[in-house]
Amino acid sequence: MKVAVVGATGLVGTRMMEVLAERHFPVTEFLPVASERSAGRKVVFNGKEYIVIGAQEAIAAKPDLAIFSAGAGPSRELAPQFAAAGCRVVDNSSCWRMDPGKKLVVPEINADVLTAEDWIIANPNCSTIQMILPLAPLHKRFKITRIVVSTYQSVTGAGNKSVAQMMAEREGKVWGEYPAYYHYPIDLNIIPQIDDFTENGYTKEEMKMVNEPHKILGDYSIRISATTARVPVVGGHSESINVEFEKPFELSEIRSIWENTPGVTVQDDPSKFVYPMPRFALGHDDVFVGRLRRDFSVENGINFWDVSDNIRKGAATNAIQIAEVLLRKGFLSNNY
Repeated sequence: MKVAVVGATGLVGTRMMEVLAERHFPVTEFLPVASERSAGRKVVFNGKEYIVIGAQEAIAAKPDLAIFSAGAGPSRELAPQFAAAGCRVVDNSSCWRMDPGKKLVVPEINADVLTAEDWIIANPNCSTIQMILPLAPLHKRFKITRIVVSTYQSVTGAGNKSVAQMMAEREGKVWGEYPAYYHYPIDLNIIPQIDDFTENGYTKEEMKMVNEPHKILGDYSIRISATTARVPVVGGHSESINVEFEKPFELSEIRSIWENTPGVTVQDDPSKFVYPMPRFALGHDDVFVGRLRRDFSVENGINFWDVSDNIRKGAATNAIQIAEVLLRKGFLSNNY
């Protein structure tokens, strides 16, 4: 199995290599790929050092699988080139997510949609993944009519430059005296903007959380409203989620469903101060849920809090899980 990681020198690309090794994905030949300015650098995969190559060299090598985390621009240009060379592409950018001809996949929810005709598969937004994973089984049982979500997203969601800004501030450097990723200081602050604003007043990140769940669940009737904010946390996204259902429920039913949902861990005992927190989600692949309670202002509503390591399940692990589905279905074999 010849595998390329495109964007191998970035924060997510580095984690993708770690997860590939951890999950013992059957890599027999590894191709770390990055921009031309990063070509020649060295990375470590599965205990072995590799020299980073450019995209065209990787395409010429005809990999079986390419996992992308290089941004929407490079994905738009390069993913079709890899696919044309007979390579399956799992893309972590926003480029292909809402393309009607591309599948948007969270394996625990809709792995069944993948077919032999899918050469470019989209990985959803990290905040969408952690919201939709605990909601999908509830939707199947009680039918969701409305979701209101507010996110508290860590600086790792914006990459190395974002982390570097916060660390510079924590070291006492004055904002404005070093290359800053944000328009404002992030340490000891909350910035109510993630990605660019659109004409409707919402950011692109907020609109991802509106549009992507519809496609993943195959249900465009769900009303969704999102507010996303950047918080001074090194890793792990948190979300406050309010949900309304069509059907009545018992809280015990919801807990039972979550306890039997792969990829979801319930941490919900307020009397003992047990609830999900991003600090303790780091390094784990599950979505952690807690603070479950009824919303007494509506007939069939709940509030809950969920947390996930955004670089793992929200990006790297979900992408590798998609690759594992392709492998199980035989789509990565030359003889499928």
